[in-house]
Amino acid sequence: MVTPALANPVAGAAPDAGDIVLAHGGGLPPLTPAGFLTQAEPANLAAVLVVAGAAAYLAGVVRLRGRGDRWPVGRTAAFLGGLVAIASVTVTGIAAYDTALLSVHMVQHMVLSMIAPILLALGAPVTLALRTLPAKPRAVLLAVVHSRVARILTFPLVAFGLFVANPFVLYFSGLYRATLEHFWLHEWVHLHFIITGCLFFWPLLGIDPLPGRMSYPLRALLMFLSTPFHTVLGLTVMQSASLFGGDWYPNLGLTWADPFDDQRLAGGILWAGGEIVSVVMLGALVVQWMRAAEREARRIDRALDRAEAEAARQAEYDLQQLRGGSVQA
Repeated sequence: MVTPALANPVAGAAPDAGDIVLAHGGGLPPLTPAGFLTQAEPANLAAVLVVAGAAAYLAGVVRLRGRGDRWPVGRTAAFLGGLVAIASVTVTGIAAYDTALLSVHMVQHMVLSMIAPILLALGAPVTLALRTLPAKPRAVLLAVVHSRVARILTFPLVAFGLFVANPFVLYFSGLYRATLEHFWLHEWVHLHFIITGCLFFWPLLGIDPLPGRMSYPLRALLMFLSTPFHTVLGLTVMQSASLFGGDWYPNLGLTWADPFDDQRLAGGILWAGGEIVSVVMLGALVVQWMRAAEREARRIDRALDRAEAEAARQAEYDLQQLRGGSVQA
């Protein structure tokens, strides 16, 4: 987690670049597994939001089951897993290194923009809220879900464009350096990763009643088309002759980390991580597609069975009528 810049010891003077760099991880020890705990910052805004989200979701599940309705355990586990994923990169020691190592930032990027949104979507929180909220809050939520803004943001091409374009805008402009220097901008980028990931993945998974519902072939196509963008971005980061963030990382003075080696590792994480998540998502979409086809086949079979049964009853009735007429004659 980024901390505010240190004040300059000279009264009335603005902090210089060295002060800012030291305030953002210049004195960190080498990253080790133990550092995930020793450098953790559990008392921050992310922790509060994660706990609040978990409490609200579990309260909905308890209320639903209290009136005798079932809620899949898998959905609860998926949603809580998404919150744990967010906490794992914003509350643990990972957060302490996210402005000191580009590779750690890329881990955050992948978790917040891809892994957490997928798990949150599998938890179907909108569906749960619609089934448990009182009438007025439910009406407000429905109005938001079906609003013009929601329809635009979840429109497949818009959500796809935001998801694949934002990383390029972030890393190939002065914005990334600014996020290293400014606390609230850095925090906003974390939230932005989650929002754009949700806008892209939630309509793809299609569990919640969102306006951006797509056919399974289109969902698979969009997921497939997103893969090359992560590959290109990852390879570009790996092969870049200049450092992202300019002199930020060298000025940290971390003797145990080489900025160029770390940048190559960061690109590899982005490349490999993007492809792994994309392949898993494609597999999940194929499974969903097959299950939907099976449900549709069963529905058609039931409809045909009903039609055949109705035709048999009608034939039996006609035969009885014919026999009755013959007897009377």
